[in-house]
Amino acid sequence: METAELKQQLKKQIIEFLNLISVKPEDIKDDEPLFGEGLGLDSIDSIELIVLLGREYGITIQDPKEGRKILVDINTMVSYIEQHRTK
Repeated sequence: METAELKQQLKKQIIEFLNLISVKPEDIKDDEPLFGEGLGLDSIDSIELIVLLGREYGITIQDPKEGRKILVDINTMVSYIEQHRTK
């Protein structure tokens, strides 16, 4: 899968997984922070995103510190998925 396709797929999955009904994939910028001022996600959402990575891509994240480095923005997540996915 091409990087652009993966970014689009991941945005759709985030919206669906987190039930962000008022957000469209095109509303999420690739380099926009997912937490805080950007998309405005919180710590509960980070757990959901870790579950998403496991379920959809076979990626297991045990250490919350590692999760914080991965769940920065779409670009960072896609880069990590491309390097570590098992599905």
